[in-house]
Amino acid sequence: MDKPSERDAEAPKRDAEAAKIDVETPKSDPEMPKSRKWLLGKIGFGCFVVGAATSAALTLGPRFALSSSEAVSAPKVVGLGPIAQDVSTQGLGAFPGEISASYLCLPQAKPRHADRAIPPAIADGLFNPALSNLQSGIDPDIVNQFRAAPWPNIHEAARQARVPILMYHDILAEKEVFFDVTVEEFEEHLELIQAAELTPITFDQLYDHLRMGSPLPPKPVLLTFDDGYVGHYTHVYPLLKKYQYPAVFSLFTGKLDGDIVGRSTVTWEQAKEMAADPLMTIAAHSVMHPRDLRDLSDAELQVEVVESKQRLEAQLGIPIRYFTYPEGNYDERVADAVAAAGYDAALTMSNDREWFAGESDDLLSIGRFGQSQLERVIPEAWEGLGMEVVGANTFDFYSPIRVVERLEMEEVPLALITGGRPATVHADSRYQLEEILVRTNATAAVDGAFFNLRYLDSNVMIGPVLSQATQTFVPGNPSENPLLDGRPLALISADAVKFVPFDHAQHNTLRGIQSEMSTVTDAFVGAAWLVRDGKAQPASSFGTLFDFEAYRHRAFWGINNAGQPVIGVTKGRVDSVALGELLHQVGFRDAMMVDSGASTSLTYKGESLVDYTPRPVPHMVALLAEEEAIGACPLVFEPPVHDEDDWANSF
Repeated sequence: MDKPSERDAEAPKRDAEAAKIDVETPKSDPEMPKSRKWLLGKIGFGCFVVGAATSAALTLGPRFALSSSEAVSAPKVVGLGPIAQDVSTQGLGAFPGEISASYLCLPQAKPRHADRAIPPAIADGLFNPALSNLQSGIDPDIVNQFRAAPWPNIHEAARQARVPILMYHDILAEKEVFFDVTVEEFEEHLELIQAAELTPITFDQLYDHLRMGSPLPPKPVLLTFDDGYVGHYTHVYPLLKKYQYPAVFSLFTGKLDGDIVGRSTVTWEQAKEMAADPLMTIAAHSVMHPRDLRDLSDAELQVEVVESKQRLEAQLGIPIRYFTYPEGNYDERVADAVAAAGYDAALTMSNDREWFAGESDDLLSIGRFGQSQLERVIPEAWEGLGMEVVGANTFDFYSPIRVVERLEMEEVPLALITGGRPATVHADSRYQLEEILVRTNATAAVDGAFFNLRYLDSNVMIGPVLSQATQTFVPGNPSENPLLDGRPLALISADAVKFVPFDHAQHNTLRGIQSEMSTVTDAFVGAAWLVRDGKAQPASSFGTLFDFEAYRHRAFWGINNAGQPVIGVTKGRVDSVALGELLHQVGFRDAMMVDSGASTSLTYKGESLVDYTPRPVPHMVALLAEEEAIGACPLVFEPPVHDEDDWANSF
């Protein structure tokens, strides 16, 4: 890792080249104290608004037209979109370049006949809470069938996740063989699971995830217990009820019927009690538990897989959907027999290798880890970035914010934060990301757009910026803007995100931005697309972007396949093409690279998730939790507190 000072030494040139901008190009007015610039800007801008408001009222159209008295008394409510055409020629940061966008954050008037309005069409694809009530009346099984992978295939979205299935055998007071677990050890395992904030799930949840890409809770794990030992009822079952953890018990009926004499066994009555508990799942484990089903004749195999299912269903009064191969041994013939018997899925194991559920070949060969691997798999448990959705314009800004602080990928680890509602902050100067986040009601943030490094306290951006934090549109420098053409322009509203190629002739005014998205509240230009419309971008798409092929720390944000916003950084160095392939692999629908290298920053609840001190930045993409995401512009941004002595001394 480079030292921060070494990265900063090359930063001005690197960032200018990243935008393909000559480092000698004027960026803003000559340096002056920040407080003086602020005061002069406000005085000048106030005069400008008063003088321009009357003519603006004539050009803004009916929606924003004001009387002459309104123009003087309430200039803050005016959207001065067309005026940006006149002032943009003065350059980025030049007086009076800032354009009020406060009207975008005003409550929308209720349309006539709103009470009789038809809910938004599903074809529109936008997530809306009002739709959830409509959708809740639809049978979820019918909806799921539309997105299910052909059985027994595993859904592609499920292959992103890492769901460990833990396999236990006997739980007893004292060990008799190496794979036994004592009662004390087992409760320690449950405590580890709880402390690591893993979420034990049911087999039904796992099946729906593997078959249909259904979302899972954070850090999922499935607990399984083979062979029906009495300790499963006397020790395991009470502890599972204590922690409220679900589990799977695989029973072979010959043992419960007394046809096989084993170490110990649950009784039919005990099995019925566990089967009646909604947290517990009973799976068939054959009739006589032969060591290798592959060695049986077709007739013998039929008895083991069919009669075990029938016997369990008759005795327990429940459907038996799942099968567990004795000692994990199976082949294609055995799997076909299990499928023909009517099982939905089957668990296996291997003495040679272990794998996560989503890495299995199909639903009839779901792999497991031995219980001794618990501590190793705990850090790797991950629910994935969400299922595939129908329609590229579907968004979900109401899901919980979740952190995957270190997702181990083959090329480079990733740190990701997903969920919530996206918004941006254009701060008054450069700060560490945590210092900006603490002034907001947001939960997490990643560094955002490129900015001018000419002054240490500059907040001058490269390209136009609209932020709901300041309710202000700042045009980009006309001499720089043509060099940004084709780069992704991120547009954010209360219920959607749109990425379009930047066009300097259209997008350097508020009205031009609104022509792409009428309800836009935030906008900025990114470095490049990493994933676009569900496809990782090739090297040719990066054009002349400086250092796109170099190995650097990189920051990014975008939308995953479930329509949720995701922000993140790499935990190592990677080139842009490889990063795009990684983000496509973990489920991004669209991903934009933002300011990277020394600026790469990610923070969650005030804690930095990078291993170094990044360069301070003036811009960030933030995520708001559901309870904060109310209204057109829910992001709250507190202004900095100015020291009065510094204020007086600045004149």
